[in-house]
Amino acid sequence: MKFDTPATTNPIDRLKVVGQPTDRIEGPLKTTGTAHYAYERHDAVPDHAYGYVVGSAIAKGRITSIDTSRAKRAPGVLAVVTAQNAGKLGKGKFNTARLLGGPDVEHYHQAVAVVVAETFEQARAAAQLVRVDYMRSKGQFDLAAAKATAKKPDGGKPDTAVGNFDAAFAASAVTLDQTYTTPDHSHAMMEPHATIAAWDGDEVTLWTSNQMIDWSRGDVAKTLGIPKENVRLVSPYIGGGFGGKLFLRADALLAALGARAAGRPVAVALQRPLIANNTTHRPATIQRLRIGASKDGKIEAIAHESWSGNLPEGDPETAVEQTRLLYAGAHRMTAMRLATLDLPEGNAMRAPGEASGMMALEIAIDEMAEKLGMDPVEFRIRNDTQVDPEKPTRPFSQRQLVECLRTGASRFGWDRRPQRPGGTRDGRWLVGMGMAAAFRNNLVTKSGARVRLARSGRLIVETDMTDIGTGSYTIIGQTAAEMLGLPLSGVDVRLGDSSFPVSAGSGGQWGGNSSTAGVYAACMKLREAIATKLGLDPTKASFEDGQVVVDGRRVPLAQAAANGDVVAEDAMEYGDLDKRYQQSTFGAHFVEVRVDTATAEIRIQRMLAVCAAGRILNPKSARSQVIGAMTMGAGAALMEELVVDKRLGFFVNHDLAGYEVPVHADIPHQEVVFLDETDPISSPMKAKGVGELGICGVAAAVANAVYNATGVRVRDYPITLDKIIGRLPPVAG
Repeated sequence: MKFDTPATTNPIDRLKVVGQPTDRIEGPLKTTGTAHYAYERHDAVPDHAYGYVVGSAIAKGRITSIDTSRAKRAPGVLAVVTAQNAGKLGKGKFNTARLLGGPDVEHYHQAVAVVVAETFEQARAAAQLVRVDYMRSKGQFDLAAAKATAKKPDGGKPDTAVGNFDAAFAASAVTLDQTYTTPDHSHAMMEPHATIAAWDGDEVTLWTSNQMIDWSRGDVAKTLGIPKENVRLVSPYIGGGFGGKLFLRADALLAALGARAAGRPVAVALQRPLIANNTTHRPATIQRLRIGASKDGKIEAIAHESWSGNLPEGDPETAVEQTRLLYAGAHRMTAMRLATLDLPEGNAMRAPGEASGMMALEIAIDEMAEKLGMDPVEFRIRNDTQVDPEKPTRPFSQRQLVECLRTGASRFGWDRRPQRPGGTRDGRWLVGMGMAAAFRNNLVTKSGARVRLARSGRLIVETDMTDIGTGSYTIIGQTAAEMLGLPLSGVDVRLGDSSFPVSAGSGGQWGGNSSTAGVYAACMKLREAIATKLGLDPTKASFEDGQVVVDGRRVPLAQAAANGDVVAEDAMEYGDLDKRYQQSTFGAHFVEVRVDTATAEIRIQRMLAVCAAGRILNPKSARSQVIGAMTMGAGAALMEELVVDKRLGFFVNHDLAGYEVPVHADIPHQEVVFLDETDPISSPMKAKGVGELGICGVAAAVANAVYNATGVRVRDYPITLDKIIGRLPPVAG
């Protein structure tokens, strides 16, 4: 099915099942431990061996020798695989560095061997016996030091310029010119990267933890040099990804290589220290914001420049993306520069680009409002735009940013915000409020599904879409139930298997909207097939309460499958609506903090997110997505930082003990409000993404609240107590 004209009234609009705050249908499986994750697939592979990965001890250089003889003689060892005996390997389309290093080493903890043994303990012990000698090369590990050598990214999004920024900025009555930094971040998901691999002749099956089944299936085939049809990926449950599992990683490749070498299935889970350095992370940025405005608060000139680093052939962190679209202003400029760094690969992490960019932009907007003597909410409202500022002839499909700001201000009690930074105390605590706009582009991509009306009367949905904790099972089930006039209990949803039709996958905030649109397309075809089989006019047929209704005649739906299953398969493809309309999601974040006057300890008291993101397919799971994103944003503001050893080129705090993330005590109260919105330009579902919108702007809202509480402006994340303790207002005597 082709979606190239705005959606009109369709079966989804009935909202009998879709749009309802429904419990997750796979919830009982997860809470009882019967939802099998990748490393637990003993049901599929009952007698597998274990692989343990050896990571490089240097960040850049060459392996001069590798001795595996002692490891091979260790108890229980079945095989040791290195680049020397793995055979010819390619590099996947989505990998920046090779997943099995040697002789060249491209980054610290790049996999250089996998040891396979009967038990995990035997594999781990034998891995310590692998002797690797290196010749270290000089590497570049410091973004600030490499900034001067940064260049325009190859093949990436170009710099943009509208009007004459330099002249307009110079002529502006009020100006701001500040630099902000964000550090490297880790995905820190609960489930490690894990895979069980088994060969059957020339065909391999991988039970793995992966967000994008078809992408990774293709990259497995390309890396191993085998036909894509010889690869099967199975990933029905994923214990968190946040972008870190978008692409093929070393666990999957080394499990496949280990299984081939050992002649039996092999399970590989990356040990926690390897996840930070061996896989991917959100790259650090240096961002310069310049804003010029008239005295009445209208932005006349705005420029955003960002510097980030990556391995050769890597991509930049696209931190300027939201600045191209969020606020009005006649004269504009954005630019990105990419430095070559020999750190582990920088890649997608929840809301790549906007998450980092909003951390800087929304502090700058706050600072500009203060310079103008304006309320931060009013300043943002004054600079709203209903068209793409770089292409004024292209309107937004829906844009309720102003409504988000006003609703949030009212519900949060913004009028009680301390007017003088550092001037409000409650005992030993300084109290402050902060806010920020939220923005994330809405992306859609082709997605397919197969639907089957079984003889039993049950409806079965199959698609390789994944569920990374987002509620995909439930919204896909709700969509199918709505389309066929069934209760959700009458639908079985099967996900995460490459033998199913190719879906959008989970990433980029496109998964929910795109995958349900694919199910919509398949269900439309199934409705036609069922009506035709029943001798009814498909153009007049409605499906309700388990029946097909035409001109008052009612026929049980199950009757169509009395002599055999009725099956339909289709995909939703998209035309050029995204070129004719700018499709984005909007929101507003409000935060109240307290800061201890003696210790500078920062405590978040409450948080509010107001979101405008099209039709909300399941308010219950969508709320969970947003509060999870808000929590990640709080972590980015106050504690998260992969600390770089700039001498040796690795992330020092590469485990969950050293890499701090928020816990329950850090986030006492969160509220989420969804504005009533449908977007017919987006898809037949009239929905948009929301899972990444929830993180965009949160960190800046926290930073702005800390400033309001203390009068101390911090522009370098995370906002730790050492950055403010010496600048706090004096403690009252």
